[in-house]
Amino acid sequence: MRLGEAHVGGLRALRGGDGPPLVHLHGAAGLHADPALELLADDFDVLALELPGFGRSPAPRTFDEAAVVVLDALAEAGIETCALAGTSFGAVVALHAALAAPERVEALVLLAPAALRPAGWRPPAPEELPRALFVRPDREGLPAPARPEDGAFVAALLDGLDQEALRARLPALPTPTLVAFGTEDGLFPPELGSDYRALIPGCSFVLVWDAAHELGWDRPDAVAALVGDFVLRHEAFAVGTTG
Repeated sequence: MRLGEAHVGGLRALRGGDGPPLVHLHGAAGLHADPALELLADDFDVLALELPGFGRSPAPRTFDEAAVVVLDALAEAGIETCALAGTSFGAVVALHAALAAPERVEALVLLAPAALRPAGWRPPAPEELPRALFVRPDREGLPAPARPEDGAFVAALLDGLDQEALRARLPALPTPTLVAFGTEDGLFPPELGSDYRALIPGCSFVLVWDAAHELGWDRPDAVAALVGDFVLRHEAFAVGTTG
């Protein structure tokens, strides 16, 4: 199902579908609906929010501040509880929202999250970025890379994120959490998923085969089945659906 333009609590959004609410927070490339989200709209009320700092909204100074903006926007829209998902940069905001208000997040899905990074991590060179994001970067219809101004804003927040302080907060997160990485992710080592699983009490970690960083574009059917099953059944989800 195609997602249509909407506005939620002062933030631009894409929305579609009918069912339990599933909110998605995008990565550095900005607001767009990947094929996995459109598949999920067959079973959920999918709401893809444009994060503060993108579009015309002012940039937050921290991830905690960004999370408050998201939570306030959802409250204004009458969404008091939901499943919350995020991709890459958006997964970091989603994680902070769950830490700030765990009672409002029924299930948390972190797709290729950018929160935990290896020591000395550096992003790929510009010429290497397409292959880091997509297994087949020459396909038509893929989203455009992040704009330079958005890239600077994203980099500033990620550089300012205190990794050790975040790691210290994660064991207190009570929310059922799914972390998924593509086996071909060229931005963050997929084995980082083991760190999230070790730190978050209710965390499941899944590798999605033949997918790079943008899981919802590379393996939409597998990602939609995985996320949908986890949102509905939490830790009892069927890992075999990732195929």
